[in-house]
Amino acid sequence: MDQSTGALITQVAPDFDCWDDVLKLILRAFAYMDGIIDPPSSAHLLTAERLKDKARHETVFLALEAGRIVGCIFVLERADYFYVGKLAVEPGLHGRGIGRRLMQAAEDLALSRGKNAIELQTRVELSGNHAAFSRLGFRETGRTAHTGYDRPTSITMRKVLS
Repeated sequence: MDQSTGALITQVAPDFDCWDDVLKLILRAFAYMDGIIDPPSSAHLLTAERLKDKARHETVFLALEAGRIVGCIFVLERADYFYVGKLAVEPGLHGRGIGRRLMQAAEDLALSRGKNAIELQTRVELSGNHAAFSRLGFRETGRTAHTGYDRPTSITMRKVLS
């Protein structure tokens, strides 16, 4: 346990059954995006069952504090890198290093599997996220548009691991 955050970072076990709690966390953490990003966040399409299914193909790390889920990250192995998504931290706990430590767990997993990079996507409108990911060593590598949009809606960022 890291004393600076009080949160324990742990990998989800195969018998984990608290997907409703993870869903609620993601929805709370992504709520600030409502009315800011277009199209709306895919978090609105999630269900506990979809998260459970996602975890069958991805590695999930949780941040736990006093037995409560206060953060999560989903990590998908691809051919040459790992893709990280659904990074969520309890809104009242921002600035305590929980997101950074979840991202570190993803980096450690990537390195342990012989990958030299991790990648993510963030929405164009979320400049605060761009800055936060830049501070973690990510650099923009491209922009993409969601289906039906003729302008970029997402920024792809990559961090090369050493």
